Amino acid sequence: MQNQTNYYGKRNLFNPSSTDSFRLSRSKIDLFLNCPRCFYLDQKLGVSRPAGYPFSLNAAVDTLLKKEFDYYRKRQEPHPLMVSHEIDAVPFAHEDLEKWRDSLRRGIDYIHPETNFRITGGIDDVWINPAKELFIVDYKATAKNSEVNLDAEWQKGYKRQMEIYQWLFRRNGFAVSPIGYFVYANGRLDLDMFSGRLEFNLKILPYEGNDSWIEKKLTEARECLSAGTPPEAAPECEYCCYAEKYPRAG
Repeated sequence: MQNQTNYYGKRNLFNPSSTDSFRLSRSKIDLFLNCPRCFYLDQKLGVSRPAGYPFSLNAAVDTLLKKEFDYYRKRQEPHPLMVSHEIDAVPFAHEDLEKWRDSLRRGIDYIHPETNFRITGGIDDVWINPAKELFIVDYKATAKNSEVNLDAEWQKGYKRQMEIYQWLFRRNGFAVSPIGYFVYANGRLDLDMFSGRLEFNLKILPYEGNDSWIEKKLTEARECLSAGTPPEAAPECEYCCYAEKYPRAG
């Protein structure tokens, strides 16, 4: 059976003999890229990495930004931030927008015929230009004194995220620009008082995506899950390193 529960209580584990499509989220693709062993344990055996802490403030910024851009979506007008960054577009009005935003239960999806994976992802926003070309948009929040950018090594995950979303929309028949946008909210640390109020500087960062890597990695992910034993851990995986060292401690 495709859907099964083990003693960890996890469902929807990969079964190589099943003919049903297997749901693979954008975040699980990133897990495979970070550590194939963790990916195998999670998606085939139901042994997940320990859960991280929820980023409640980031979620609040995300919710408020969606409300703000939805205000201009209803009017089919550009957000003032789009105007100041000279982006010739308006927020895209589509009946499936709320579905696309629901990363946990729905999202935008596509069944990849070569692997029979149902790839899913939940987007933050989509804009459209006069040529009817879509811009995929992702919201990010941080708090630091320096200017926000996309130059850090760990932000490669952000870029892959954008590229998977672009790929999904293309596979669903939409014309998608290679340019995507990150709306970055940077919490101000230069104020003298908190006064029960957080203030943010907002900036839009463009990114030119390239989704040519996705098909190959989906095939590799299928091969990984179809193997009879877990692959080697990624050398830099801190979870696998901890698991290896823990029994030897003491």
